[in-house]
Amino acid sequence: MKFICIGKNYLAHAKELDSDVPEEPMFFFKPDNAVPSQVGSFPYPDFSQDVHYEVELVVLIDAPVRNVTESEASSCYSKVSVGIDFTARDLQRLQKDRGYPWEICKSFEDSAPVGQWVPLDTLSKGIQDLTIELRVNGKVRQLGNTRDMVFSVNRLISHVSRYVTLDRGDVLMTGTPEGIGAVVPGDVLEAFLEQEKLLTVTVTEP
Repeated sequence: MKFICIGKNYLAHAKELDSDVPEEPMFFFKPDNAVPSQVGSFPYPDFSQDVHYEVELVVLIDAPVRNVTESEASSCYSKVSVGIDFTARDLQRLQKDRGYPWEICKSFEDSAPVGQWVPLDTLSKGIQDLTIELRVNGKVRQLGNTRDMVFSVNRLISHVSRYVTLDRGDVLMTGTPEGIGAVVPGDVLEAFLEQEKLLTVTVTEP
């Protein structure tokens, strides 16, 4: 499996990064070992001094798709959850300054914990009207709704599938709303979908 991750998919988040919104979906990958080796734990990496959280709606791909239309895209998933895209922000700044690719700041091990999967048809709302929330040490840090996405989930799948096959078991991370921030060892992060807690992660020492 692989993670397909979308950047700058909420306008307010792009603004907080002082960044332009892309004209088409921007994506990158995380490997399968971005899933934490210990459930509920995120070991702070020893190569960074500025790791940030980014809560996201995540979508589980049910069936392989390649070069599908937006109308066809909805047939390839049936479960959603919330996940956290941990980002080594200091490495990201360094790579950008050098003009280098910046997978190093996104694709490291343990960087993508994902919560319990929820069948989409058990929710009372459609995929483009879901609330996601992140609390850090009990305080709300991120709160967003998927209706505020720049590009819809189906648009994302259609776009990515033009370039690469999405395989069964792949995870689409759909972008983060505003409110990102740094974590330190000892922090407890709780991620919610429609007010239901689906993920708890404790930041541990390297």
